[in-house]
Amino acid sequence: MTKEHLHQEKEALDRNVPPIRLFLSFLQLGITAFGGPAMIAHIRDLSVTRNRWLSEESFKGGVVLCQSLPGATAMQVAGYVGLRAGALRGAFASYAGFGLPAFLLMFALSVFYDGSREMPLVVSLFHGLQVIVVAIVANATFLFGRDIAKRRVDLLLAPAAAALFWLGVSPIAVIVCAAAAGIAFLGGPAPARPSTEQKGNPGRLPRAVFAFMFLAGAAVAALYFADRKLYQLAALMLRIDLFAFGGGFASVPLMFHEIVNVKGWMDGTTFMDGIALGQVTPGPIVITATFVGYLVGGIPGSLVATAAIFTPSFIVLVAATPFFDRMKGSKYFSGATRGVLASFVGLLFYITIRFSAAVPWNAVKVLFGLAVIAALAKKVNLLYIVLAGAVLSVLLFR
Repeated sequence: MTKEHLHQEKEALDRNVPPIRLFLSFLQLGITAFGGPAMIAHIRDLSVTRNRWLSEESFKGGVVLCQSLPGATAMQVAGYVGLRAGALRGAFASYAGFGLPAFLLMFALSVFYDGSREMPLVVSLFHGLQVIVVAIVANATFLFGRDIAKRRVDLLLAPAAAALFWLGVSPIAVIVCAAAAGIAFLGGPAPARPSTEQKGNPGRLPRAVFAFMFLAGAAVAALYFADRKLYQLAALMLRIDLFAFGGGFASVPLMFHEIVNVKGWMDGTTFMDGIALGQVTPGPIVITATFVGYLVGGIPGSLVATAAIFTPSFIVLVAATPFFDRMKGSKYFSGATRGVLASFVGLLFYITIRFSAAVPWNAVKVLFGLAVIAALAKKVNLLYIVLAGAVLSVLLFR
């Protein structure tokens, strides 16, 4: 790192940006947060170029860290910026501001869906949106698979994970086994990554982090005594988020398994409708948790599910940041991360098959799906694809 970088880093670390400023800045950004990980470029512009809250070096290191941790990557990067610019309060403000627009819109869409899903026009709409969901998940499977295609052991782990999922093995067990396999067989030297200089004494967590963890645990315990179903919903979403390595899409197979296969709270078609609605909201795909929560437990359910699906990854982020320099140099951490990401290719492939089986296909839907895949391959903005697809669905699938 050059002297100029070190000076910029020190200058950034010495800032103490007020939480309200971070909240309002990320709230404004969150309103237009379409495109998932593509939003990272806009977060960089906000935090590095326009406001100079972080240096370029620190931001790049934060992106690497967030890609290595569970949770939606763009949300994690927003939290990381807040953490570096305003400590724990700043991290919470940035996280909440960035995710609030997605929650509000998804909540409104969930209320609309619950009251109108039997209307002929809405039925036609979701016939087409379900095809779009299949195309989106298939495209995600291809993109994840392309990233591991050059590594032989990774290619073995992906179909093994898909087979285990097909046999009914818990995806969390599959992920744990994949991490162990990654440590055993993929634990080569960790790749060189940008360095991040951490504020304060590295390897120590501030007391506020433990206080936040205690409050989160106390809230879950209170749900156990107040409403057992809300407690089950919270525990489920907490578990999903904790194991969702690889970004927001990693939560899809986990959520599908737990919500549809294990709990039976809704069928696969309804779950696909929730994912479709998530594509017309800003923010990560995990905001589908709001939809699930509302259908399972009304307004309290939507609040509980949304809070639970973001809390573990937020805690992991603020807890892991002081240790990042040690983590990124560990061959065991590198191997476990590779193993988990390879397993998610298999899990996403399985979900693609399951979602495809839930769609009543005909020639028009096949052509419609191929058109969506072509648009995704051309990198057309996902929001435009969904909106155009919604209009065509109403026209084609009456």
